[in-house]
Amino acid sequence: YAYGAIGDWLYRVVAGIELDPDVPGYKRILIQPQPGVQLTYAKARLDSPYGRIESHWMVEDDEFRLAVTIPANSEGIVRLPAQAIADVTEQGHALSQVEGIRETRQDGDTVVMTIGSGQYHFVSRWVPFKASED
Repeated sequence: YAYGAIGDWLYRVVAGIELDPDVPGYKRILIQPQPGVQLTYAKARLDSPYGRIESHWMVEDDEFRLAVTIPANSEGIVRLPAQAIADVTEQGHALSQVEGIRETRQDGDTVVMTIGSGQYHFVSRWVPFKASED
């Protein structure tokens, strides 16, 4: 494997920080952590030309918690595991009431949000992945 491949995987897959290939230069950041049954916590940060990017998530009991920082002059696309938009809040508020959340949509078992720069603290109801029965 290439030098740095594991670090890249930790940032992109575990912490979920990835740059949007369609919008270069840290103008759009993808935050899409991939929690697993035994992986229940991750925290990472990356300093960009516009400021700090952070993703800090944990699974606790029946909740998935995600803290995100998007730097100035950038936007984020956040993908959270959730069965419904109503299952996700930001600091206790419905997503439709939060300034900075520009768009929200459901994509299968994932809620996708476009957010402006700032700090956000999302909570969603956690439904663990079920192993398929053969």
